[in-house]
Amino acid sequence: MDDEGIKRVAQLMRSARKIVVFTGAGISTESGIPDFRSPGGIWSQYNQDDLTYQKFRSHEKYRKLYWAYDRARYPAMSDALPNQAHEAIVEIERSGLLLALITQNIDGLHQKAGSDPNKIYELHGTVKEVTCLDCSTRWVREEITDRMDREGIEVPYCPHCGGPLKCATIAFGQSLPAEVLEKSFAYARNCDLFLTIGSSLVVQPAAMLPLEAKRGGARLVLVNLSTTPYDQAMDIIVRGNAGPVMDSIMTELRRFSDE
Repeated sequence: MDDEGIKRVAQLMRSARKIVVFTGAGISTESGIPDFRSPGGIWSQYNQDDLTYQKFRSHEKYRKLYWAYDRARYPAMSDALPNQAHEAIVEIERSGLLLALITQNIDGLHQKAGSDPNKIYELHGTVKEVTCLDCSTRWVREEITDRMDREGIEVPYCPHCGGPLKCATIAFGQSLPAEVLEKSFAYARNCDLFLTIGSSLVVQPAAMLPLEAKRGGARLVLVNLSTTPYDQAMDIIVRGNAGPVMDSIMTELRRFSDE
């Protein structure tokens, strides 16, 4: 592990006053959530073009395919537990320094770890809820899926307006939630430390968040296993698994506080 890099990150965090944390899939895979798009994963069992938002809206047969896919991927996320990286972010929040927690993940593990839902901005939505695409009413996921199981329903529709119900995640071809995106960029512009954990920074427009923070004068830290297109913009990069690295950073930060 990069001990020097860990010490430098802890020093930056010690002097920071407004921290934004940005998390990607790398933090979730360490909780046992598989990469569904890897070879042999659930995603490979479906035609990607059949799971777009436009296809979902167009015909019942695509809604049936979508719900089969969604219900196949859900158990791994539902059973997963937060790891050291999630817990480290909760610790940052409890220090009073966290402005916002922006995530590309849909699994709800940040909430399960104890992060304040009011500080979490889920760019790609959440599997924990179901929404009506016509009237925007939302339900806790299990309320809808339990009824699907009881009544043998393959495709659920809204009991209020009859519109199609869809998991509250962002499908291909579907716009990111405008308010969430706008607030995420606003927080990036106004922080003094932007910490990216477990993101390859390839999905746009979210990948631009670190650069937005840098333009606002923030220092940039990346904790990730692999390289990203924006490595050159980073002030500090620590290569490694998110959980152990973040645990070591927080241990170092606590050591500074005890001195």
